[in-house]
Amino acid sequence: MSQRMRRVNESVKEVLAEAVLQLKDPRIGFLTVTDVRTSSDLKHAEVFYTVLPDDQESLTATAEGLESAQPLLRRELGARLRIRYVPDLRFSHDPVPAQGRRIDRLLREIPSPGDGDQDASPQDPGGRGSS
Repeated sequence: MSQRMRRVNESVKEVLAEAVLQLKDPRIGFLTVTDVRTSSDLKHAEVFYTVLPDDQESLTATAEGLESAQPLLRRELGARLRIRYVPDLRFSHDPVPAQGRRIDRLLREIPSPGDGDQDASPQDPGGRGSS
């Protein structure tokens, strides 16, 4: 990814994060814009977000609220950014935090090396007895 695309993605992310805070739609919960990926022609942007609470009802309501606010958000992008095209926005729930929580839970379930049978003596790695 070019330096210019990184700057565009970061700028779009910042503007959208601020604009979302101004929305008065009750369907949109506590939302965080986590990432933006803009196409190289700047005509499309995928906006990743997380929302709290992280239940299915909140996710569905937030997705509907963001979809209905898309024209307003695009207008805000056009007003604040100096780019030739204002990208069409596609909102996607970011699965990374949920995956991170799952990995954390799985790691906590793994017994630590100190747990287990303390009386077991180590095996002779060479396969020879101590005779």
